[in-house]
Amino acid sequence: MGKGFNKFTEGIAWLQIAASPTLIGVIIGVIIGLAGNAGLGIVVGLLGLVIGIVWAMRVSKEEGTSQFMSRTMATPELDEKESGESEEMNG
Repeated sequence: MGKGFNKFTEGIAWLQIAASPTLIGVIIGVIIGLAGNAGLGIVVGLLGLVIGIVWAMRVSKEEGTSQFMSRTMATPELDEKESGESEEMNG
């Protein structure tokens, strides 16, 4: 049970990492396509997909996708702000 859940969470994190460059490439590709060069727009979109896949594979091999996503989603600035507010309220 635990092994399947770990694979699932790693897969979701891998998709999140790959999605960001893909989305950027598709948006730029659509803009280029609407400007009149559909072929270049498709190439830019596919380039974003390839960059996303390569980046996600590299992250998964080096440190693990869940660890990477946990580190990038952490907000120490907000944690400090929250702990400061609770100390003021208690003290």
